[in-house]
Amino acid sequence: MDSLHTLSLESNSQIKINFDGGDLPSDAGLLLFKEFLFKIGADKIINNLFKTNDTAGHRIHKDGDILLQVIYQIINAYFEDDCADELTNEPVMTAILNKDALASQPTLSRFYNRMDADTLEQLAQINHELCKIVYTIKKPELMLFDIDTTLFEAYGKQEGRGFNYHYQANGYHPLLCYDGVTGDLLKAELREGAKYCSNGAGDFMEPLLAEYRSEYPEMPLYLRGDSGFASPDLYETLEEKDCKYAIRLKENPNLRKLARDEDEALYHATKHNQVDYAVEYGEFMYQAGTWNHPRRVVFKIEKPYGQMVHMYTFIVTTMDSAPYQVIQFYCGRGKMENYIKEGKSGFVFASVSSNSMVVNANRLQVHVLAYNLFDWFKRLALAVSMRKQQIDTIRLKLLKIAARVVKSARYKYFKLCSSCPYKKEFYETLENIHKLRPQLT
Repeated sequence: MDSLHTLSLESNSQIKINFDGGDLPSDAGLLLFKEFLFKIGADKIINNLFKTNDTAGHRIHKDGDILLQVIYQIINAYFEDDCADELTNEPVMTAILNKDALASQPTLSRFYNRMDADTLEQLAQINHELCKIVYTIKKPELMLFDIDTTLFEAYGKQEGRGFNYHYQANGYHPLLCYDGVTGDLLKAELREGAKYCSNGAGDFMEPLLAEYRSEYPEMPLYLRGDSGFASPDLYETLEEKDCKYAIRLKENPNLRKLARDEDEALYHATKHNQVDYAVEYGEFMYQAGTWNHPRRVVFKIEKPYGQMVHMYTFIVTTMDSAPYQVIQFYCGRGKMENYIKEGKSGFVFASVSSNSMVVNANRLQVHVLAYNLFDWFKRLALAVSMRKQQIDTIRLKLLKIAARVVKSARYKYFKLCSSCPYKKEFYETLENIHKLRPQLT
């Protein structure tokens, strides 16, 4: 029998629509992510290490539980604090967090406003401890630091907001360091908008380099950076920690003069063929005015297809490889743009809506933690056929699955959609999670 809220389609009067289908959550795929977090001990680490400086004597929702709730919300694209009010009694989320009801939007807002420099350190420690556990499952053969910056737009009188000349916009100018092989975000620092790329880059990298040198002394370390990071302070920090690097230099007359022989060789080689592509490689020792000693510079001079002009690429490096190999190695950093795009669009890194810069810095670290947890989940557990897909696609295929909740005296059954086209990938992912053997502390 039709209810009062049943609607008919004008296109087909035999089709009826209502919302009387019962308790059918649409995020049942989050149960996979919950199982992965349990397997690597994330819940325990977060609850043990995370605690705000809270003056309240009693709270219904503990700090660790709220942080986990926020992470689950980010993973399933509920980015705004307001989403918590819509998810209050959501069956999957409440089951995952073992609660009768989720923390509300005002609770989340107060939670963020309690964050300070101490919680920044705690979030960094949580990320570090989880990374160590992940490495017990699969440790990289080398560490490739890809360093870059981006822009988070900010508005009004937000603390630290400034005009960035490179991006020609107001906002924050965060410094990011990714693992160029896996896409893990190893470190992120929210900075004032007006800061130049390389400002403080040496101090930013020093503790990260020291950490890997101490914990993984045999692991080769490499770093790539664009010309914004052509800073002697960064060079010296990397050299001190025995980290090989390839950092681009801005083209200038002195560098072109030192590459004159190869430039002339390219001209003569293409004198009678100005259409086809041609390239010359070379190297020289160079000492800029602010450098304390000469350094190796490799370069590429190329004549693009159909053009008569020559284009120059100069890389300062401590690598021993041939010039063309160093250039190829440097050009691989283009993948980092995809990592940044994934973080900003898929995990909303730029969710910096507070007036306080330290609160915004904490918000960034929470989103970074969610990004890394999902990156590890994708790399270690996700069905092989899905591992190259982006977060939005994985959400659509594997996380946004409808289910019917059935409760018995002892159990709560989540009966997932029978027509889900990715049942095979769901079972494969769950099996992969159960096969993981992390070394938990």
